[in-house]
Amino acid sequence: MNYYMGIDGGGTKTEFALFDDEKRLVASVKGAGSNHENYERAFDEAAEILWQGINRLVCEAGINLNDVKFTLMGLAGIDHEFQYDIMCDKLKASGLKDFEIFNDGFIVVKAGSQTGAAIGYNCGTGTCCNSIDSTGKMLQLAGLSEFSGDVGNGHWIAITVYKLIYDEVYLGIHKTLLTEMVFEKFNLSSREEFLGMVSEFEEEDADKVIRELIDIFFAAAKQGDTVALNAIDEMAQRGAQLITAHANQLTFTGDYIEVVLSGSIHTKLPSDIYIELMKKKISESSDREFKYIILTQPPVIGCINWIFQNYR
Repeated sequence: MNYYMGIDGGGTKTEFALFDDEKRLVASVKGAGSNHENYERAFDEAAEILWQGINRLVCEAGINLNDVKFTLMGLAGIDHEFQYDIMCDKLKASGLKDFEIFNDGFIVVKAGSQTGAAIGYNCGTGTCCNSIDSTGKMLQLAGLSEFSGDVGNGHWIAITVYKLIYDEVYLGIHKTLLTEMVFEKFNLSSREEFLGMVSEFEEEDADKVIRELIDIFFAAAKQGDTVALNAIDEMAQRGAQLITAHANQLTFTGDYIEVVLSGSIHTKLPSDIYIELMKKKISESSDREFKYIILTQPPVIGCINWIFQNYR
């Protein structure tokens, strides 16, 4: 029996999955995030996390690593060739053979596309927009945080909510439902207490605070809050720009271009108002037809699909 390994390495968690010759899931384990940009020891620490997860996975399946014929991984933070080279060297030094690495945005395309050629737009912890066209050419846009103008991810939304409330309570620029909703949710009684909230972004339970701010953001938008809707418009505009740029720069045959939407902002939250606005802006800026696919299965499925298409 031959086995194949897929690894989806994000900023907050990494999923390791083992498949057999029939594409059946044999075993899976989860580990810490494997984005080297999040660690003091950068690639060394990220490679250790990957190597530990790989060994946990084969142990869980009761097989030897030599039984794994090929490993394909999509890793957040692998945005440039030099990063790819360093990570490959680290994993080879650990003992891994017969593997390939891509940015994690590309496995989204392989996980959700029905044609094999699509644009994948991910908004989760971070933002990236990747595509594989009908000729096999690959393009990555965004993924460099503020340096590439990324918006719409969880961290951006949480910081935006905080800034918009700060603008009201300290600068008096505008009035927003966000203020009342956040003050009530976190039992705040003064703007000084609100100011102290900034420290919670660095605490151990920061993810919980961020999730609550995201929920409040979409709730305020749904209630028609102008300030929140302006931020929604900014998200939709940037998403439309990224997706349209892929459509213009690459070759997609067929009557329509598939767009796979992934990440918690697209798949787990009540973000319909944003998604529909983004679709409208795309239709206004491109003469192509688009088919939108909400990714409902784990992105790691894209690894095994890719292996079967190109690496068996």
